[in-house]
Amino acid sequence: MTFSSHRKRLGFFTRLLDEASAGERYRLAAEQIIHAERYGFDSAWVAQHHFHEAEGGLPSPLVFLSHVAARTSTIRLGTGIITLPLENPVRVAEDAAVLDLLSGGRLEIGVGTGGTPSSFTAFGLDSAGRSEIYDRHLAVVRSAWSGGRFEGGDSLYPAAPELNDRVWQATFSVGGGIRAGKAGDGLMLSRTQPRPKDAPHATLPDLQHPIIDAYLGALPEGREPRIVASRSLFVADNRDEALRFAEKGLRRVVADFAAKGHVIPSDSLADIIAALDTHVGTPEDVLESLSRDTTLPRVTDLVFQVHSVDPPHAYILRSIELIASKVAPALGWQDPASNKPEKRIALVR
Repeated sequence: MTFSSHRKRLGFFTRLLDEASAGERYRLAAEQIIHAERYGFDSAWVAQHHFHEAEGGLPSPLVFLSHVAARTSTIRLGTGIITLPLENPVRVAEDAAVLDLLSGGRLEIGVGTGGTPSSFTAFGLDSAGRSEIYDRHLAVVRSAWSGGRFEGGDSLYPAAPELNDRVWQATFSVGGGIRAGKAGDGLMLSRTQPRPKDAPHATLPDLQHPIIDAYLGALPEGREPRIVASRSLFVADNRDEALRFAEKGLRRVVADFAAKGHVIPSDSLADIIAALDTHVGTPEDVLESLSRDTTLPRVTDLVFQVHSVDPPHAYILRSIELIASKVAPALGWQDPASNKPEKRIALVR
């Protein structure tokens, strides 16, 4: 089943990994999201990571998005994801309800079980129990938004029942796809994922088609599917320049990805790019590369991030421009406004 007749939605995703202090990372990420809105992007998503600077720069996504909400007006703002087992679910429900009101109803809530095991330890939890905690916390959040009463008789103020229709569940597994589908939630597919031991050379579509199938099979009748595909994409005007940044960024993280189950057949940059499911180069290069990703016609939301290439800020802004003007339209996205800015970002070499 594909959704070629549906208008694709276009998103920008950041883990806030610019090479800068935390405060500067936040400033740059906000500028990138504002730039994406200017170029017609439908959504912007931010990741949550506790403690580990090199993995992600933002422990408090709802706080950050409240800042971005005040500086934008149309772009939808999403969490990708809140690690729900590590959070107090009542506070998540409260903070999300307030942010949604302040943003004019633009909040999308992506949630998941993930998180580094040491992060669970820091919160006094055992990561082995993450799935059970996740299910329990998500049930509390849903009930709170709907106006359900807590033990003692209190209920959430302000209530936010509409947020229950804007939950997205992230998963690597068929079981997770079934869980998201049964709940009528959106499905979030990762930019890459480790290969199973019994299929070390599987492609990303090989892994994600069964998840989509399971999700669609579990979705209640009449419920519209919502499927995000996050992809690593760095587009530049010059192929050699794009590959130079890719070489620097990907070689910095390749050992960590290999330890997580990614099969990297050689030390060549081309093999590293392929193994880490990265699309890099000119608009023509990335469109040719993305054409081999057979999951993309099946998704409703294309969400692009520059990680783990992580080029300098000006190149991220230019990549956003090229995605909106050259790449996304060829993948089925239509700019909701026809007057994209003509001014280009000046790149400092």
